[in-house]
Amino acid sequence: MINKALAAFKKGEIVLIFDDDNRERETDMIVAAEFMTPQHMTTLRNDAGGLLCVPLSSQISDKLGIPFMTDIMEAASDKYPVLAELSPTDIPYDEKSAFSITINHRKTFTGITDNDRACTIKELALLCKNDEYQNFGKYFRSPGHVTLLRAAEGHVLNRRGHTELSIALAEMAGITPVAVCCEMMDDTSKNSMITDDVEKYAQKNNLVFLSGAEVVDAYKEFRESK
Repeated sequence: MINKALAAFKKGEIVLIFDDDNRERETDMIVAAEFMTPQHMTTLRNDAGGLLCVPLSSQISDKLGIPFMTDIMEAASDKYPVLAELSPTDIPYDEKSAFSITINHRKTFTGITDNDRACTIKELALLCKNDEYQNFGKYFRSPGHVTLLRAAEGHVLNRRGHTELSIALAEMAGITPVAVCCEMMDDTSKNSMITDDVEKYAQKNNLVFLSGAEVVDAYKEFRESK
């Protein structure tokens, strides 16, 4: 299944990944950011419905110069003490949030439309692919409507959120480690979509559906073979 996922990912297709029963217990739609289109955005918005985010590898995050949002809050807490009180120290399934800053491409209008968000995401991936990190501030503004996520260093070897699973998939596929992820929600239960329904959706739409454990195991083999 991992080989099918990598082949689909390299072609710009959506891949579905369930993280773990002991974590968020969520399935995300994931796509490689450099292939992002407005149609991808429409599909993720309508068929997933969660928060659309852009995971970045820790190396790319460092090159762009973007921090964790918690670091920004800590740095600003002397002037705005409430930010210290809002620190996410009680996340039930994780130690630290992956959230970073939000951005729009400067050529977008509101930034929220499917066209605008697809533009922001693809242009960011291409900027990183072409090693144009020094132009980040030239072409993008913040705050915006695309939420960036910083993957943990070593990603799935140290943290197993969808942020890291996305980056592991990109690395194994040999493409720019910038991805897009969006949680699949359920209209009836008002919770995340159960895996049985995700599997039916995957079969109906001919999409690859795999577990986070499969990604982690494959990545460990990938690293050992290098």
